Amino acid sequence: MQIISTVAELRQRLHGETSIAFVPTMGNLHEGHLDLVRIAREQGQCTKGTQSANQQAGCGVGCVVVSIFVNPLQFGVNEDFSRYPRTLEQDSKLLAQCGADVLFTPSEHDLYPQPQQIMVELPPIANELCGAFRPGHFRGMATVVLKLFNIVQPHLAVFGKKDYQQLHIVRQMAAQLNLPLEIIGGETVRASDGLALSSRNQYLNAAERTEAAFLYQTLLQMRQQLLNKEKDLASLEKTATEVLSARGWRVDYVTIRAQADLAEPQAGQHKLVVLAAAWLGKTRLIDNLEVGLGQ
Repeated sequence: MQIISTVAELRQRLHGETSIAFVPTMGNLHEGHLDLVRIAREQGQCTKGTQSANQQAGCGVGCVVVSIFVNPLQFGVNEDFSRYPRTLEQDSKLLAQCGADVLFTPSEHDLYPQPQQIMVELPPIANELCGAFRPGHFRGMATVVLKLFNIVQPHLAVFGKKDYQQLHIVRQMAAQLNLPLEIIGGETVRASDGLALSSRNQYLNAAERTEAAFLYQTLLQMRQQLLNKEKDLASLEKTATEVLSARGWRVDYVTIRAQADLAEPQAGQHKLVVLAAAWLGKTRLIDNLEVGLGQ
């Protein structure tokens, strides 16, 4: 695996590649990130045949690029940019073992050689859910992702479903800006007790870590109630919020939305998603579960 830190060197390395799969990250990698890299490796193959067949076709098995960059544009004034865990040495070892071909580690100056005054303008959904509690977060995320897409020029990019709203916004950006790439969503990877893996989980103390799994249990219960034909969505949301609050959580939101556009569900919609964001102590956790109702 090559480690490249400048835009110019990366463009030179990728020149002539016919199949590039890309996984953008902020580092401090865990099994959830590595699963996205495996998906990129699998999906990045330009044919369905064997490695030798791919090579005979003239396109190899594809080039998997992973970036690590803690993006200041998507952090608020009082958020954890300065203390966000940075573990580049360990991350690079994990990526080499996982089959990444290139690790791109740009500095802030590499990606923002000038003050970033041109930003991506997003639809109203970017100001709802997590966007309502993290103003400007998704605009900063989308801006750096678009810059990385322009630098890497991938044929596909992989994002985790744990950040469901982020995945939706990136998909909309790619579609509406006619970006020539496919966006693939990777399933959420969980610990044995169901807690969605996240770099921020390490902020939790021992008691909080035990309690953290209750967020997933809450979403499971809501999903089951939906599958049991419960129609009063507002009541489900209110009850879940009250139960979490009673256990010491500070709830930003628990809500049920349509998978397609993250709008409030309309009658007859069968593909829903239950989303939640809540604080345990000083740690903000997010999670979601998709729900497919019978026709």
